[in-house]
Amino acid sequence: MDTAPQRFRLASLKASFRHTRATVALVWRSSPRLTVLLGVLTLAGAGVPLAVAWVGKAIVDAAVAHQRELTLRWVAVELGLVVAQAAVLRALNLVRGLLGARLGLDINVRILEKALTLELRHFEDPDFYDRLTRARREASVRPISVVTESFQLVQNVLTLLGYAGLLLSFSPWAVLGLLLAALPATFAEMRFSQQAFRLRNWRSPDSRRLLYLEYVLANDDHAKEVKLFGLGPMLLDRYRSLGETFYREDRQLSVRRAAWSYGLSLVGTLTFYGCYAAVAVAAATGALSLGLMTLYVVAFRQGQQAFQSILTALGGMYEDNLYMSNLFEYLAIPTGRAAPAPALAALATDTDQGIRFEDVGFRYPDAEGWALRHVSLFIPRGQSLALVGQNGAGKTTFIKLLTRLYTPTEGRILLDGVDLQSWDEAVLRRRLGVIFQDFNQYQFRFRENVGVGSVEHLEDRERVGRAVEEGGATELLSSLPEGLETPLGRWFKDGTELSGGQWQKVALARAFMREEADILVLDEPTAALDAEAEHAIFQRFRELARGRTTLLISHRFSTVRMADRIVVIEHGQLVEQGTHAELMALGGRYAHLFTLQAKGYQ
Repeated sequence: MDTAPQRFRLASLKASFRHTRATVALVWRSSPRLTVLLGVLTLAGAGVPLAVAWVGKAIVDAAVAHQRELTLRWVAVELGLVVAQAAVLRALNLVRGLLGARLGLDINVRILEKALTLELRHFEDPDFYDRLTRARREASVRPISVVTESFQLVQNVLTLLGYAGLLLSFSPWAVLGLLLAALPATFAEMRFSQQAFRLRNWRSPDSRRLLYLEYVLANDDHAKEVKLFGLGPMLLDRYRSLGETFYREDRQLSVRRAAWSYGLSLVGTLTFYGCYAAVAVAAATGALSLGLMTLYVVAFRQGQQAFQSILTALGGMYEDNLYMSNLFEYLAIPTGRAAPAPALAALATDTDQGIRFEDVGFRYPDAEGWALRHVSLFIPRGQSLALVGQNGAGKTTFIKLLTRLYTPTEGRILLDGVDLQSWDEAVLRRRLGVIFQDFNQYQFRFRENVGVGSVEHLEDRERVGRAVEEGGATELLSSLPEGLETPLGRWFKDGTELSGGQWQKVALARAFMREEADILVLDEPTAALDAEAEHAIFQRFRELARGRTTLLISHRFSTVRMADRIVVIEHGQLVEQGTHAELMALGGRYAHLFTLQAKGYQ
């Protein structure tokens, strides 16, 4: 007989519980005191039902013997046990709730801490978001469930052993029958748990799509276009259609699960009543006392429930481990970045001060073409460089490589003669002041919106004031009702919404918060400003950035021509470079683009 499928099933079952130890470790780190208390209460709860069953027998025997005082004493003992049992259950629920809340917070913090260690490429990968969604979906409830079920497993094993000891004297075969009768329903539950897990994992992309539709329909960022273009009914129809699909899949699985569970649970019920009948007949024929009959009936019922609880706990642990695999898979995502060597940054000499790209190429994961290829360029310290090219040419990719948000696929980038990957990240970040076109609009106070540009100086109001002035946001600040403490955005009460141009001035001020930065990067930060405002900002920017290395991306050539040197990027490659006058004399791509834009102003 071929046992390979059996070996596969056993291996699969064993693998499904492999995260139990790590999960228990998570719970222990979250709160050792509450974990120990949960274990103690669980064990205490195991002994009380046995004592209640034994006292019940004593009550019946005393009553049959017409011993009034003894009967009352045993009733009082049972009352005390029942009160203790209720207290244990309440305490268990309290401790479980507190531990669950503590654990939920700690795990979500770990998920976010992991997110901070990942690279930008992870956040631009849809598969990563699926893994993040799966990790966060039930991470706050599954770990405590694993621990609770582990303790309940121990509790019910002890309870079962106690009842089994009582029942063996009546019939070992009856005990075996009761145990075996509970197995089919448990295995069915485990099978359906696995199917439910696979269904939820399989539709993670659609789950994110459902959340996105909900966000678009009920968020201020999209409200204008949703109303203006009449998108509401169409988007709501998509939301409803996708939600109905989820409902039909869940309903089908739930109905099948309920039907199988009910049908197989009848096996256990019929077995119990068969044993019940045997005990009742034995009592009726005088083979058992009334007290023993009561004890055995309670032991049969409670023993079967204890065994069913054991199997249910195993099934629950199996399902919880399936979901915990999502969390541990997410936490195990490699960052792909070796530990930096901080000392190397201090070794930089004056022989090669500046930024050097050496045959740098970058290709996005799973992309066929190159975003940048064969880029070789040296930017001396203190030089201002403008990057010019059509949308999608690779300009922003160039900036993200320079700021180490991306790692080159080939070649290397040097800063002051040292490979960028060898710099301590904190040291490197302090040298960079960056603002991207898609800068964030934080729903924070004005002071915080500017101050996040240098978090360690968030409370330095004088520094914030200088950054506001240098970023050209002084007039905006004076118009705000609470000055620096004005909440921005409409997400929270009393917030003040800003125009696109006003938000850009806040973002520019944020870039100037990093006063120690000797490399300033502006990736089309003034796209929402008019030409005159942009020109004024860059005039001031040139004065403030004197002595610093500056990189500028802009589609307005009146601004671009201010740079010491201009580089033209096309299809991911550097095709031209020089001053404005040199490139115009060359009559190449730059001259063509400049002439086209100039005609628009004539």
